[in-house]
Amino acid sequence: MTQKELNNQRLVKEAEQRVLHHVTRRHFLQEAAMGFGALALGSLLPSCGSSAANTYKPIEIDPARPLLPRAPMFPGKAKSVIYLHMAGAPSQLELFNYRPDLMKLDGQDCPQSLLEGKKFAFIRGVPKMLGPQAVFKQRGQSGMWMSDHLPHLATVADDIALMNTVTTDQFNHAPAQLLFHTGAPRLGRPSLGSWVTYGLGTENQNLPGFVVLTSGGSDPDAGKSVWGSGFLPSVYQGVQCRSAGDPVLFLNDPNGMPRDLRKASIDAINAINQEQHELYQDPETIARIAQYEMAFKMQITAPEVMNINDEPDYIKEMYGVEEGKNSFSNNVLLARKLVENGVRFVQLFDWGWDSHGTDTSTALDIGFINKCRKVDKAITALILDLKQRGLFEETLIVWGAEFGRTPMQENREGKPLPFKGRDHHVEAFSMWMAGGGIKGGTTYGETDEIGYSVVNGKVEAFDIQATILQQLGFDHEQFTYEFQGRPFRLTDVSGRVLTDIIA
Repeated sequence: MTQKELNNQRLVKEAEQRVLHHVTRRHFLQEAAMGFGALALGSLLPSCGSSAANTYKPIEIDPARPLLPRAPMFPGKAKSVIYLHMAGAPSQLELFNYRPDLMKLDGQDCPQSLLEGKKFAFIRGVPKMLGPQAVFKQRGQSGMWMSDHLPHLATVADDIALMNTVTTDQFNHAPAQLLFHTGAPRLGRPSLGSWVTYGLGTENQNLPGFVVLTSGGSDPDAGKSVWGSGFLPSVYQGVQCRSAGDPVLFLNDPNGMPRDLRKASIDAINAINQEQHELYQDPETIARIAQYEMAFKMQITAPEVMNINDEPDYIKEMYGVEEGKNSFSNNVLLARKLVENGVRFVQLFDWGWDSHGTDTSTALDIGFINKCRKVDKAITALILDLKQRGLFEETLIVWGAEFGRTPMQENREGKPLPFKGRDHHVEAFSMWMAGGGIKGGTTYGETDEIGYSVVNGKVEAFDIQATILQQLGFDHEQFTYEFQGRPFRLTDVSGRVLTDIIA
């Protein structure tokens, strides 16, 4: 037999061997033997995790009515959320984290141990340490430390759970805001409000399930992505409204268009959308139909619900309402009206808290104090008002920002700034929660003596998100959405529930 014939014979045997791998039980068992152990192990793993792993089923949504109210995984203590975000990041060292030892270092050069290997947004060279620019006292029966910048909030200290040890790894505004509100510092993920509305729907089918209100003269640095729906259906994105003028732009019918003609035009548009859906089976087309219907319903419901002018005078005084303005206090009162009328998630962004000390508006002893005065009364009124209406225990209030401020005074190019200010700080800052089953009068975690880093009780953005979902009735590890071939969740692969602040 020639060498060529031997080679051909060998190739034929190799081909036959490959066929056997696919068609015979012997080869299947030989190759897959180790896989049986993996199958057995996989059947055991769910029992080692959350109890929800064996009981939770994917959310079933009627595309034609995507906002219908739905039951959570387990009974949640909260039914709705009001999230108050102070965009720009207020200084925890002037509000909540009392560090008297920091005053002893005031004016001294910052130790190199606090600078080496660290990244700051603006600080260069050796800055000076800066003592607290506020007077602190212990408040309420709990003895919670709080500064005199928030005199009204101090009266309800026993209703809030304060976390002084929140951390982040993002020291620029936009990515830090995205991290807290979408679970990732980059664009493309659904926002917290979108996840909640996707999971629970909403109680009022004539209003959006997720409403956004902004104040301070600007949107947050991350833009509208912080209330976007990402890869979730677009019906779950936040709807930006206003507390002055028309609550939603283009809410009213155009001049010369009677309401019956408006309804006829929407019916015609939706008929075309329905044909498109039957042709392409794109679920976003059905969502678009639902959004047109929602917009039509809002023309009747929104003007009444979102009109704070009809509130009693004593309520307006309680919140510090500013007539005819799109102010933070007006937005907080509107947030109460929205959750009272069945809206699931209300997100408030108040811009202007970036206290660098470059001018009077960003000075800790001038502009910062003015900002505190503008929010203190309204936030306190929200807690008291929800209580008197029996809504406090079912409404979760979250207050916070994207990061904190440094214990040292900010400089630029190694030179001091004309006013007292602090740079962005990622290693320790303050947030708080109230209502919705949260244990009031709690102070969680501890920082070092100057408030630079966490000593115990570290809290990450994912922990905040996990705790919010827990209070709404969701196991954050099981609450997922299939996208691009894998399940995604708000907390990514991190997060733990902060059980110490839950009642």
